[in-house]
Amino acid sequence: MAEVVIKKEGSEQPFDPEKIRDSIRKACDQAEVSEARKEELVEQVSTVALEAASERSKISTTEIRGKLLTKLERMQPSVAKAWREYDQQRGRI
Repeated sequence: MAEVVIKKEGSEQPFDPEKIRDSIRKACDQAEVSEARKEELVEQVSTVALEAASERSKISTTEIRGKLLTKLERMQPSVAKAWREYDQQRGRI
């Protein structure tokens, strides 16, 4: 499992799978997804990033974001849209 996440600006911090789950939950809240569907998405979508992280010692936030958004687009496009809008508001993309 990855021990380090490489942030967009190049800094590194410890890998925390709960941050991935929290990000998915927040996007689901923005998209007004039901609680049951939200937890289903958290479990299924976070698995994609966790699998990618299990293959190396370091992983970038850009790669994690890409994998999550690709999976969300297939499963619940409204959540992927909410995520992108949040990123735009924060100047992250």
